[in-house]
Amino acid sequence: MAPVHKVALIQLHPKPLLPAENFSKAEAFIRNAAREGCHLAMLPEYHLTSWVPDEPGFRESCADSATYLKRYRDLARELNICIVPGTIIELEGGSLHNIAYFIGSNGEVLGRYQKKNLWHPERRHLVSSAHQPHEAFDTPLGRVGLLICWDIAFPEAFRELISDGAQIICVPTFWSLKDVSDEGYALNPSGEELFLNSTLISRAFENTCAVVFVNAGGPPEKGENTNFAGLSQVSVPHIGSLGKMGRSEGMSIVDLDMNVLKIAEDNYKVREDMKAEGWHYAYTQIRDASKLSGTEKEM
Repeated sequence: MAPVHKVALIQLHPKPLLPAENFSKAEAFIRNAAREGCHLAMLPEYHLTSWVPDEPGFRESCADSATYLKRYRDLARELNICIVPGTIIELEGGSLHNIAYFIGSNGEVLGRYQKKNLWHPERRHLVSSAHQPHEAFDTPLGRVGLLICWDIAFPEAFRELISDGAQIICVPTFWSLKDVSDEGYALNPSGEELFLNSTLISRAFENTCAVVFVNAGGPPEKGENTNFAGLSQVSVPHIGSLGKMGRSEGMSIVDLDMNVLKIAEDNYKVREDMKAEGWHYAYTQIRDASKLSGTEKEM
């Protein structure tokens, strides 16, 4: 019988340049998630520092990235919970790298990913992972892949992870309703909400996978009156969005039934086609059948 994983979507509102305060709030949410019996707790992109790269203190606020990663590893081990600590900005020489980690419930780092598809304004500040391949990895929840924010606009990223056996794709994000030009916003003030909801569900269907999407939320005191898009959710085929949040800070707990993914693959046979000899999109062909779960091997 396929497992059911309890997932905590922690839609944190990151305060600019205050990593200690943001970590403290994130820790409180994670401890609450553990008390609720969650197997995975996930935070948004830039959750420690927010994204204010032109502020004089921004680089300094990123300087303790290794310390915070260790604290998340210790927390995962203490609480016996897997953690995706959003993204952590790391300084390497003079460069800034936007990194997502998957930390196992034993505190070990099981996956690391550097953001590849940078949003246009980020390109002046961050270094992309460029031609490094997207790779999945084994976790207590099954085989998982990591993407970040604007990566969702590129189906190739998902398909490369699926070709490596990913069943769950975690996507920490920092996305607002006004991440477009005035002309774009005038066409539809809810356009970014439409983009996110449509794309996340599409990616789940076309890859017979679960997409765990956690975005930054707005200040709690503003409620829904904010330009932070929020909308954290788990998207799965057949059903759509699970546990979808509004725009404000908070936490949603979702029961992710992995049998839903099996049913989807039984119906759509996406992975079966990708395993076939002579598959016409050769660059997405399943790389190594031994990396697939027992359930997938039966499909």
